[in-house]
Formats: sequence, structure tokens, C-alpha cells
Amino acid sequence: MQNSDMGKEESPKTTRRTTRSSAAATPSKNVVEETNASSSQPPTLSDLVLGEEGESFSLDDLLSSFPGRRNQIQELLQLLGPRNSPMLPIFVYGGTSTGKTSMVLETFRHLKRPFVYSSCLSCYNPRILFESVLNQLFLHRKKAVNGYSSAKRCESPSDFVNFLREALFSILGNLEGNSGKLSSKRSGKANGNMIYLIFDNLERVRGWEKGSTILPLLFNLYDILKMPEVALIFISSASPDTYYSSMGYVEPIPIYLPDYTQDDLQQIFLRNQANKKLYASFLSVVLRPFCRITRRVDELSPAFSLLFTKYCEPVTNLGVVPNKELNQRLYHYFRPHVAPSLNEIFKVSSHPSTEVEVRETKGKGSTRKFGDCEVDQLDFHMPTSAKYLLISAFLASRNPATLDASLFDSTGGSNSRKRRRKASEKSMEQKETAEQELLLNPGTFPMERLLAIFQCITSVGEGSLDEEEEGYDVLGIRNGNGGLMSDVLLQLSSLCSANFIVTGGSCPLEGSTRYRSTVSEDMVLKVARSIKFPLSKYIYR
Repeated sequence: MQNSDMGKEESPKTTRRTTRSSAAATPSKNVVEETNASSSQPPTLSDLVLGEEGESFSLDDLLSSFPGRRNQIQELLQLLGPRNSPMLPIFVYGGTSTGKTSMVLETFRHLKRPFVYSSCLSCYNPRILFESVLNQLFLHRKKAVNGYSSAKRCESPSDFVNFLREALFSILGNLEGNSGKLSSKRSGKANGNMIYLIFDNLERVRGWEKGSTILPLLFNLYDILKMPEVALIFISSASPDTYYSSMGYVEPIPIYLPDYTQDDLQQIFLRNQANKKLYASFLSVVLRPFCRITRRVDELSPAFSLLFTKYCEPVTNLGVVPNKELNQRLYHYFRPHVAPSLNEIFKVSSHPSTEVEVRETKGKGSTRKFGDCEVDQLDFHMPTSAKYLLISAFLASRNPATLDASLFDSTGGSNSRKRRRKASEKSMEQKETAEQELLLNPGTFPMERLLAIFQCITSVGEGSLDEEEEGYDVLGIRNGNGGLMSDVLLQLSSLCSANFIVTGGSCPLEGSTRYRSTVSEDMVLKVARSIKFPLSKYIYR
């Protein structure tokens, strides 16, 4: 029997590939004998197939596993084509936790086609990435017998290409004579003679020391290998535009996975629930407000798991079918916990750090009224421009983008009478549209909007800029020079490092980064008070 364990640490599946924990487990005597007996057998395509032999995974099973991804799955199947069909490289991209990797791997499980999967997240440098691909193609597993070494030590891109050719020719050359009699009982029968190389988390390569040379190599593999039996699939959270260069490689065919809609998330979370009606009533309370913050399944899932336990506290029998009266009782009991849970789960605590020191002043006069809130006076040891940026980020996350024109005018919004008159002339339809956008807006914003708000509000606050900012205007632009100076961008970077502002994905068309404010309204009020900025006039209620 041939050993089918691939020895790949980054594989997300346990049905075919050995996981890190199982690979480290002490093998039994029979397993050792099987491994020794199969070490001299050449690899076959059947050992690169995901799934058990005889397993049935139909197209309906595939489509039902991924709500909201029917079009993308059908597009991927169309590009893959019939078995043994040569194809151009494919580029699957979308935001974090949109099902890119799972969709691709489960599609290959349905087609029973051989593939090699390598993640640039776990393979964090070129050598580990190269050796991960080669280890799978050579069916090599790191273990004590071989000193936990790789099948081939590969340091340079040229060595990788040479070893890759060797491994591919070995598998394709031995397919006809060995696939039938040597395939493992655990492996499914390969459907076709194509081999697919899948590179996941491709955006990570850009941060590598030699990323500028590795990316062109991966994109040029199609032209370098010139093997119609080999296909390439790239998976990335960044759009294809961010990888464009003048290298002249064949442009991959893009497949975009948008963020899940609220209905998609409803279907995802209702799966595998013992009491679907009870969980549906829970989702009707929490899903909409949480979708304003994030639509990532990996963030929502642990949050909902804890909140559902809280939601079910008044229920003695979890198998009960909720009626209208029970739904109303659960709603009134749980509703006060939604807002605190949002702040508790997604708020990044603002503890004092080396970059931003916060000193709370106590004693007489330390608590004063500011608007409708009582806030303690805090002395924030950060530049004034950073405080304005923090306020700008909060307003960009809190307010709908459609209201920026009415909230901020050319005078920085100081003409409140004019602003109120314009707002009163808005039709009810426009107001409802703005309110709906506020409810559905996930709270992210581009840098351009952040800087536009920053420019408007700096002319309103009474706080003076720091001495080191003299000679610059409010945007950090030197007087008489139209180039954006780096000090404001450095302040933005510092706020991101302190987790006051976090990245919230990227635009699928432009690839530009979007940001999200993580600070609470109370903290922003304290910052605004320190620079005498009338924050309450600019918050959309």
C-alpha cells in the first residue's frame, strides 16, 4: 500500500492530508511497516486527490455548502472545464473570510482532480514555499527517520523550477503504469491527468524580503513550465490590480467573491443548528447591528456563540419552538445586551502604550459636563494633528458618507444655521435613504474621505497645532507646495499601530485600503474636549 500522507503543514483538510498533530503522533508498528514498504513506490496523481475513495460529493452538495457563492462556483467550474483541459491561470480574490479557499478546495473535492495546495501564510519565506510544493509532489513527509528534512533543499527560484519540472515529469510519467495498482485506499481515483498548483494568501508575498522577485516568478510559471498538464490557481485578499507589473506574464482570469450579504450570513449561521427557529429569532436581533461592524464569519461566529447562550437564559427547554409571545419576551430580555456586547467584542482597549500615553487627572474639577455626557479630563500626550485624525476617523466610521456634504462645508461646518436649513429642505425619501445607509454601513472608509474630513474640522477646533507643525497647513502640506507631507501619514500609521484605527479590507476595484475607527464615543469626546472641538455638532444621530 502506498503512503498517501502529503506532509504539508498548511493543508486545511483532514480527510486526505496529514495534519500537524497527527504527523507528530507516535506511529504504530503497522504504520511504520506500511511507510517503509511504500517509500520506494513512485507517486501517482491519485495521491493528490482530496477525499476518500468512493466518496460522493455532488454539485448540489457543493452549492449548498456555500450560500451566496453559486455564481462564483459555476464560473470556476466553467474555467476549469472538462477533465484534461488546458487552462489559463485563475485568480480568486475577495475580502477576508469570504470563503475563497474553502470554495476552491471543495470544488476540487467535487471534481476529484489532483492538486497541490500551499499557503503563503504558513509558508512565510520563499524557501519554505518552494519546499512545501516539492514535498507534496514527491509525497515526502518530514519525520524523525529523515531528520525532518525536505525532499529537496531549494534556496533559489532557478532550483525550484528545475525540481518542479522533475517532480511533475515523474508523476505524469508514472501515471499510466502505476495509478491503478499503487493508489492508496485512502485516496480517491484521480479524474484526469491535469495537476493544479494552488497558491493561497498570495498578498503575503509582497511583505517578504524577496517578494518583488517571487511574485513575478509565480505569475510567470505558466510560461516557464510550458506544460499543458499543469494549471495555476492564485488566491488572494487583494485585487489583481495590486500585482500588475511590466513583466509581461499571462494575466490570470479573475474571480471575485464579494462580502456576504445579510441573507447569506443568515443561511450560514442557521446551518447545523439543532433548533433553527430559536436561532433564527436570535439572528433577527443581533445580525443587523453586527453587520454594520463586520461581515466576517470568523469574527461573527465566536461572538454569536457567546451571545446565543445569553439569549437562551430565560429558556428552560432549548428544544422549544418559539411563538410570538416567547420571541417578544426574549427580545426585551436580550435587547439591552446588544450594544454593550458590540463594544465589548469589537472594541480595542486603549491602554497606555509607548506611542500614546493617557493620563487620567482626578480630583476637584476633574469631571465636567460636555454635551450630554460626563467625561473625565484626560491629558493625551499626542500631537494635535493626531487628535484631529482620531476624530476624523471616528466621524468617518460613524456618519454615512452621503451626509458629509451637509455636515462639512467650505468653512469647516461653522455655519450651523445654513447647514440646518439645508437639512430641513431634504425630502423624507432622502432622509430614509441616509438612515438606511447608516444601518447597513459596515463603518469602513477610504483614506481620501478621512483626509477630507480632517481638512474641514481642523479649521473649527481652537486647539493650536504643535510647534513642529509650524510652516505647514492643516493637512501637513507645506505652504506653497502641493505635495502631501509625510507627517500626517506618519500620525495615521501611529494610530493604526496603537489600534485606534484598524484596516477594514480593501476596495475590490482599486485595491485601496479601507480603515475603521475602534475608539468609543466617550474617548473621542475626551479627545475633542482637549482641543476644544465641538464634536457633538458633527455626529449623525
